[in-house]
Amino acid sequence: MARDVQITFDCADPAGLAAFWAEALGYRLQDPPAGFESWEQALEAMGVPPGSRNDASAVVDPAGSGPRLFFQRVPEPKRAKNRVHLDVRAAPGLDGEARMAALEAAAELLVSHGATRLRRHEPAPPLSAGHIVMADPEGNEFCLD
Repeated sequence: MARDVQITFDCADPAGLAAFWAEALGYRLQDPPAGFESWEQALEAMGVPPGSRNDASAVVDPAGSGPRLFFQRVPEPKRAKNRVHLDVRAAPGLDGEARMAALEAAAELLVSHGATRLRRHEPAPPLSAGHIVMADPEGNEFCLD
């Protein structure tokens, strides 16, 4: 039986990182619980103290097909390279210069939203179509593929 997957990020600023990944993936902030017009209203009603209201956030695929991304505040900073990372499919169906141009455009957009460009890997057929390694605003590596 296949299972749904949620991807969880440990981070310092859940709301900020959720906003970045929503932009990067075309996702949206998860709606507040039924009966509430905003998360602020829901958290107030739940008695969550103001200092704890950025302890978690989540974004979802508006089409409902992609995994939910959950962001939770942790006290320690990121210290080492990720052992698992996301590949953001920014150039599906493209190859060669058209592919790399699409990846460059995606990299430029994400840098404007706080990402850092780390390195570019040129196409090396037949096994590699080329990709760009990036880091999100908290240093988590991902690839534009």
